[in-house]
Amino acid sequence: MKISELSRMTNVSARAIRHYEEKGLLTADRLDNDYREFHESSVDRVRSIQLYLKLGFTTDEIRSLFQCEVASPDDYEYCEEMQEIYEEKLRKVQSQIDSMLQLRRLLERQVALTAASKKLQQISV
Repeated sequence: MKISELSRMTNVSARAIRHYEEKGLLTADRLDNDYREFHESSVDRVRSIQLYLKLGFTTDEIRSLFQCEVASPDDYEYCEEMQEIYEEKLRKVQSQIDSMLQLRRLLERQVALTAASKKLQQISV
């Protein structure tokens, strides 16, 4: 199938599909006219790429997952590299959550201090 058809079937832009190909996430044969010809399995591959991107993986991390011959996070055989990548991503996400919670506490404190200061000014006027 041509890139336009793959784009239509996956609802992913042709530009993004070209990017995936440049990053080594997707392969296409080249026809005599230099058009890309994608295999039917490319539909599932693009959908998997999109899912991994939504999960916060980089294209390099996704390429590592695909080297374990993984097409979908719900349908795979155990791969040690994949396990390490998932665990590292989980650690990063947890760290981001911790940072955001800390920021939230600081902001809540500042809001409370500002509100208290405002009340004191109103009382003293």
